Amino acid sequence: MAKSNASNERIKREYFAFLKDAKGRSEASLDGVAKALDRFETYTRRRDFKAFHIEQAKGFKTHLNEQTNVQTGARLSAATLYSTLGALKAFFQWLAGRPGCKSRISYADAEYFNLSEKEARVATAHREKNAPTIEQIRHVLSVMPAQTDLQKRDRALIAFTLLTGARDGAVASFKLKHIDVNAGKVSQDAREVNTKRSKTFTTFFFPVGSDIREIVLEWIDFLRKDRLWGNDDPLFPATEVDLGPDQRFLAVGLSRKHWSNATAIRKIFKEAFATAGLPYANPHSFRSTLAQLAYELRLGPEEFKVWSQNLGHESVLTTFSSYGTVSSHRQSEIMRGLAMPIQSSGNAEIGRKIAELASQLQT
Repeated sequence: MAKSNASNERIKREYFAFLKDAKGRSEASLDGVAKALDRFETYTRRRDFKAFHIEQAKGFKTHLNEQTNVQTGARLSAATLYSTLGALKAFFQWLAGRPGCKSRISYADAEYFNLSEKEARVATAHREKNAPTIEQIRHVLSVMPAQTDLQKRDRALIAFTLLTGARDGAVASFKLKHIDVNAGKVSQDAREVNTKRSKTFTTFFFPVGSDIREIVLEWIDFLRKDRLWGNDDPLFPATEVDLGPDQRFLAVGLSRKHWSNATAIRKIFKEAFATAGLPYANPHSFRSTLAQLAYELRLGPEEFKVWSQNLGHESVLTTFSSYGTVSSHRQSEIMRGLAMPIQSSGNAEIGRKIAELASQLQT
């Protein structure tokens, strides 16, 4: 079987350039599309894209349903099927409009990559996310050692993620100058910080406790006063690695360089939660933790809007739908409470708050 098809490779290069330069897709997004196309080409034995027929789409869907995850051995998830087929559908819709393909491939042919309505609902259903409580995060921090420079960094890293709700990609790219300790804020400047969709915004420290804040401030103070680092140095530097006496690479301290990605950050989180005897909570889950805290604080419409902006969301609906799912346990508590008699004055107050929130959502 041919390892590649020269015509297909040229078309893919053109498509990736289109996604990157015209659609502004990230490298991670392009990797996902490349993986989907490779799966399809493997199935068709690298047959020319221009010879596409709807029977290929039908057969590929059946083929994909029979595939298993290499690591787990389980069938591919509905979400994987949905994303793979969606990437292929978009590709062939684009290809149908290219010169030399219009007479061979119709725009409607790509519709055969759709899942059934039932399968699509399963794949796109919002499920309850397991987010750590602030008490659990505080426990993790309490058992983390903080004697060496690397231990101090790791502890401050977890505290900072809770204090700011910043995404791990941004955390890996922050410089000391992006943190204003006196104002309690973080400048997520997309010119220098790896923010989602290159969005620039300001985050003020969330009210998660003076102990959490103190861990972060002590770390910044250590970098500036003890290590004499300046504004352009990384807030959370990568690990310096050198050869040990047995000629094996060892972690010897802090490098004055940024991490190239967030992989090391996720590893730190995984090890910290395991040491604390708790299920792994990735950095992103802390954003759900902060959304739950907003519910506990019973914020008003304007306050919740500010809270949402602090997470970098333009709309509070994003905070609600992506991070603000109420746990089933809390859902049960609220429903039981609503079944209890409420004074008319209480009803009026609830109605007023709902009206205020509805008004805020429309702005």
